[in-house]
Amino acid sequence: MKKMIEDFKTFILRGNVIDMAVGIIIGVAFGAIVTSLVNDIVMPPIGFLLGNIDFSNLFLNMSGTDYASLSEARAAGAPVIAYGAFITTIINFLIIALVVFLMIRVVNNLVKIGKKNEAAAAPVTKECPFCFSSIAIKATRCSHCTSQLDLK
Repeated sequence: MKKMIEDFKTFILRGNVIDMAVGIIIGVAFGAIVTSLVNDIVMPPIGFLLGNIDFSNLFLNMSGTDYASLSEARAAGAPVIAYGAFITTIINFLIIALVVFLMIRVVNNLVKIGKKNEAAAAPVTKECPFCFSSIAIKATRCSHCTSQLDLK
């Protein structure tokens, strides 16, 4: 039991577990921001353009009884299909997917820039024109065939 507790402590204190926890916390906060963006900023103009439709109140009542709103139908325990909430959730997902895509694209571009800088670094070796061996860039004589090299 003591070994298991020590192993768990080691697992929890690893940097990647803490990084993952921070990422999840930030992801939840980001999700709340996106949900507010969709519900409070994006959906009202879309509803207005579609003839003053309130997406949060779009539902299909399966009970046969008339209800004025989705909340009223749910309070009565009526079976409903809340397709307006589903549409809103899809828009939430698409916005989050777009942001993640853009973030990955930025990171990939930064990695490419880093690789280009590494590739542009000055070479440290050159090829001997006589024996084609790899030698130091500052060499004046080949260490393999002892040929005299031009200092160009």
